[in-house]
Amino acid sequence: MSRLLQLATALLLTTTLAHAQIQPPPPPAPQTRPNKKEKPAREDVEWIWQYTPTDTDKDGRENDLVQDLRFRPFLEQFLTAPQTFWGIPIDGRYRSLANTALDHLTVPGKVIADDNRYISISGCTIHFCPARGLLCVDLNGNHHLVVFAALDWIKEGKPTSDPTAEYTLWVFPNDPLTVASGPGQHPPPALTKAIARWAAQPLPGSNIVQNITHAILVDPDGTPHEVAPSVLGVTPSTTKSDTDTDTSAPTLKPRN
Repeated sequence: MSRLLQLATALLLTTTLAHAQIQPPPPPAPQTRPNKKEKPAREDVEWIWQYTPTDTDKDGRENDLVQDLRFRPFLEQFLTAPQTFWGIPIDGRYRSLANTALDHLTVPGKVIADDNRYISISGCTIHFCPARGLLCVDLNGNHHLVVFAALDWIKEGKPTSDPTAEYTLWVFPNDPLTVASGPGQHPPPALTKAIARWAAQPLPGSNIVQNITHAILVDPDGTPHEVAPSVLGVTPSTTKSDTDTDTSAPTLKPRN
């Protein structure tokens, strides 16, 4: 009897081992295809040209431009640097640069075109027009330089009704710009020209030209560089009457 039990046990063990040996190996883990590099978004800016000055709209159509459904996505595509000068942080985060630019262009200013290529768009914030904004766009080429500039009142100083109140000029290009000697791209003359013209305009309803005493040039990654306002086109402010400042721009022919 004992021998029969041993024989039965040996037979059962042999069957189990044989069954285990004929089991197919587990299938190999599925191979994941490497992610293809995403294509950069197409830079479509030509549509902005329709809002530049015409014979019937000498100052352009800034209000219509801001309300164009393409305008906000345009800002979000080109203005991606972090900013810390505008608004109150929520959970440690400031408003995006795109929203900050939109805030500073909400009250319509002008749309000016230069050399059939460059567009500058100005405006200010609601209820506080000393917080002024400027958006400069180069329409030429496949990659476009887009620069947002804003004036920030230095609140620790004098009130905005005082001509000697001080302001900081913040400049955010979508490509790095440098004022130092070296291989980096310097601010184009068309940009400094637009900033100079805009900075020389008196505050609406007054003859006060804002006193810009500081300037910060911010890289696309958010790195700030304090520079002299003059290298960005700003000249020392002088108080002048509204009729002494010619901010008009010639009407240009449609782009082909």
